[in-house]
Parts: sequence; C-alpha cells; structure tokens
Amino acid sequence: MKDIVIETVDLTKEYKLKTGGKIRALNNINISIKEGEIFGLLGPNGAGKTTLVSILATLIQPTSGFAKIYGLDIRKNVNTKRIKRRIGLMLGGEMIYFRMTGIDNLKFFTRLYRIKNKNKKIQKITTDLGIYHKLGEYVSNYSRGQKLRLALSRVLLIEPEILFLDEPLLGLDPKTTRDLIKILLDLNKTILLTSHQMHIVEQLCGRIAFLNKGNVIKIDTQDNYIKLLSEFIRISVDIIDQQKKKELKKELNSQNYINKIFERRKGFLLSISDYKHYPNLLKCLGKYPVQKIHELEPTLDDVFVELS
Repeated sequence: MKDIVIETVDLTKEYKLKTGGKIRALNNINISIKEGEIFGLLGPNGAGKTTLVSILATLIQPTSGFAKIYGLDIRKNVNTKRIKRRIGLMLGGEMIYFRMTGIDNLKFFTRLYRIKNKNKKIQKITTDLGIYHKLGEYVSNYSRGQKLRLALSRVLLIEPEILFLDEPLLGLDPKTTRDLIKILLDLNKTILLTSHQMHIVEQLCGRIAFLNKGNVIKIDTQDNYIKLLSEFIRISVDIIDQQKKKELKKELNSQNYINKIFERRKGFLLSISDYKHYPNLLKCLGKYPVQKIHELEPTLDDVFVELS
C-alpha cells in the first residue's frame, strides 16, 4: 500500500479586504494524496485552486487547519527548506525569464539550487521535452508551448518527488497538449494538478476533487463520478430561433418527466430518467424549429454541473 505524501486537515485561508471584512478562499479542505498518484483539482476560476497549491508549496500560510508534506507540517518554518527540497512548483509559464535565453534560464536555476552535473541534466531533460534546439534563443521568441516546456524543464532539473502544476496546459494547441500529457504521464511522479479544463483532468488524473468557492464538493475517481449520472439520460437540443427558444424553455419546464434543464447558447441540455419518456419529449420538441437532437454520454462537465 502506497504512503500518503500530501495531507490537508480542515485547511482554511481567509484574506482581509481593504474595505473591511474578510473573504474565505478555502474552507476546511481535507484531501490526501498517495505517492505516485496524479491527483486533479478541478474547478472554475476563483475556486481556490491556486491558493491551495500556494499553501502546499509553502508560499503562503493557512489561516487555520494544517497540511503535511511527507509528514512535515507546512506551518513550521523549520520544515520549509526540507519541504522545498522535495517539491517542484510550476505556475504556467510564468516562472522563467523572457529576456534571457533558454539555456541561461536553466543555468541560473541550476546555480540557485546547486544542482550537480547541470550540463548533462539540461541536455537530457530538454531533449526529452523537445526544446534542446531552442535553448540558444531568447525565451520571448518561444511559442507558448515551448515556454511551458522550458518551465517544466526548470522544475524537473531539481528532481522533485512531488510536482505542483497550476493550470499547466492552459491555452495550448491540441498537438502540444497531447505531447505534454504523455510527458506528464511518463514522469511517474506524485502530481497535484489544478485545472478548469475537464478534458485535461480526464486524461491525466486517477482521482479528482471538485472545488467551488473554496469548498471541496466531492473527491472520487472519474469512473465513480460518471456512475453518479448513469441513472439519467442526457439529451442535447439545438434551436437557434431565440423567440421560439424562450417558448420551448417554458414548455420544457412544465414537463414533469424532465429532471433538469440547462440553457446553452445553441439550445438546451436536459435529462430524463427513462427511455419511455422519449415519445412525450419528441412530441413536445416537434412543435418547434429544432435543428438537432442527440443523446450524450456523461462527462466530467456534466458531473460538475450536477454537483455545483
């Protein structure tokens, strides 16, 4: 059985407002992550994901509660250096200097962390990440994907046991995203990854915590999340005419066989509990200029909507 290497107990963070009062960014967070696990923290912007990562990386202190990294309490200053030796933090592509070359960035960090055999390590890591040929160029000329690869190279140079990755794949093209997902999976390290991109978390994480407004809504595996929705049939309905859309919404809300209705730009996403209700639904939809109807497999997007 693998050991728990990250643990939080009732972790809470409050910030004072200039206008007076306080805002709670995290509220009694309780999570545990095992060695070698890729754990996903999923939620919208402002959910508290970055705050949690910052606390675990010892950048800020919690207001109450506590967290442990390899059994070391992050609140104790005496543990800070010991924890930092074992973790790597990547906040997107912001932890590199754009007015320096790639190689100068990496050599600066190897001196900062007193890394031995730096030239050999830089060559291997950047070759593995596909940016060795770019190291002589200024980072300001890199693509976003190349900047993220350089930032990840910097983190991996210190050989961390745990990686904290905050929105590491935001804004990347599909090919670069696929490449970096494979790289992260091949690392075989303990990773806490935050994102609001469902498809990224789906491909990387074994367990997922849904975070919203500073609260953990639920922690479970992806398969178990999907099972939560197995009792419902999800149907997408596309209708462009805005006036007819309003009329259809009113009629759909009056149908007692429809469990939930979520409005979208192109129409609606609704759920019914049994296929026997299809005839009634089709009869209802037949009165309106509907462009498309199709059934959807449950996804993490559906889970988040259901749990929020």
